[in-house]
Amino acid sequence: MKKKLLHISYNGFKGFEFSRVFRASLYSTKTQISSSSNPDLYRRISPLGDPSIPISPVLDKWVEEGNSVDPLRIRSMIKQLREYRRFTHALEMSQWMTDRKYDALSPGDMAIRLDLISKIHGLEEAEKYFDSIPEQSRGIQTYGALLNCYAHNKSVDKADALMQKMKELGLTMRALPYNVLLNLFYQVGQYEKLDSLMEEMKEKGIEMDKFTFSIRLSACVATSDVEGLERILKRIEDDSQVTVDWKCCAIAADGYIKAGLIDKALKMLKRSEELVLGKNKLGKSKRSAYENLLTLYANAGQKDEVYRIWKCYKSSEKKLYNTAYICMISSLSKLGDIPGAEKIIKEWESAKTNYDFKVPNCLIAAYCNNGLLEKAETFMSKEIEKGNKPIPSAWNRLAAAYVKENQIPKAVDAVRKSFQASRRWKPNLEVVSSCLEYLKQKGKFEAVEEFERLLG
Repeated sequence: MKKKLLHISYNGFKGFEFSRVFRASLYSTKTQISSSSNPDLYRRISPLGDPSIPISPVLDKWVEEGNSVDPLRIRSMIKQLREYRRFTHALEMSQWMTDRKYDALSPGDMAIRLDLISKIHGLEEAEKYFDSIPEQSRGIQTYGALLNCYAHNKSVDKADALMQKMKELGLTMRALPYNVLLNLFYQVGQYEKLDSLMEEMKEKGIEMDKFTFSIRLSACVATSDVEGLERILKRIEDDSQVTVDWKCCAIAADGYIKAGLIDKALKMLKRSEELVLGKNKLGKSKRSAYENLLTLYANAGQKDEVYRIWKCYKSSEKKLYNTAYICMISSLSKLGDIPGAEKIIKEWESAKTNYDFKVPNCLIAAYCNNGLLEKAETFMSKEIEKGNKPIPSAWNRLAAAYVKENQIPKAVDAVRKSFQASRRWKPNLEVVSSCLEYLKQKGKFEAVEEFERLLG
């Protein structure tokens, strides 16, 4: 393979993730300003994580104190809020900027606002906002944002119709809108449409980019099409404009693992490693790379390789985040290495990272998946004794294990506790069905009504 650069956005080997790529395209290079350029204002807004708490009073107070408002800095903070999925506050800040007339909306601002409205208020409201934009102000960014909203909501017919409109307006001369549609077809399983759309790009002279190929690769993995996967890999190698990077190799490795071609998978994983280790400035991407390597080596049944990558991961990072420990415990669980998973949880405890019950939950899952129910119970009890509050899925895992062991009374109690942990929680339906059947047999109809009420 030639040395090339391909940044394929791929998340957890569950599918190609395109939305972040599109979001990044909404910003011009002029708005790429860190929130640290206005640290005091951002520090005031940052702690207000509850979307029901408005941030406009904080912004108004900032102005009342005699501070200036720089639209570029405001846009930077909107970007930051979106990255942290604080969509309500991002939209509020966008509206505040224009309502107070600090700046007019640019096409990029409109596109971002449309995207935020869709996320907060739904697709219909986003369409109304799009219709309110003057025809002369609509362009590739606003049309692209609406296309992305349709794709996010898996509205295939609407996305198809909008794409045709964009073609008529001459707004499909780049790969981006095609990639949005390709990814939509991939997400809804309409794989047969991918090749024809790529052929259309070729006929129109629209250059396929790294994202085009990565979507097609991911579809090959989803359909266990090894021949297609290798054909796409060859096309990438032959294309001087597109390059294989660690993510591309990891996608291919995942496909080989699913097809049982472990030797080919291991070759791709080694290649992926070389590309990861050869980059010093991957940042978050490097953490993602190590975690994907851990997952894939575990899927391939390579315990020694999992431990080797874990050692490399720890030596390359000053600090490991919770996701690293979750990934390692899950990987060892797949391999049936419970003592190893227990050792990792101790490492996590001694590292004193921000506490998140998702990490202990991984060990609970490992115990349950490996038939060690008593260990799961004991570990859960110890966490509660420490004052830690289990998340609903932890109770759900225990409930499923209880059902499997025919300990239905305990399953009923665990399901009830999962509801108590979060009223919005929806437990495993098979588990609930077993609990309801048991309660009916015992004549506990009040409890049955309670469960049905909680299920909504």
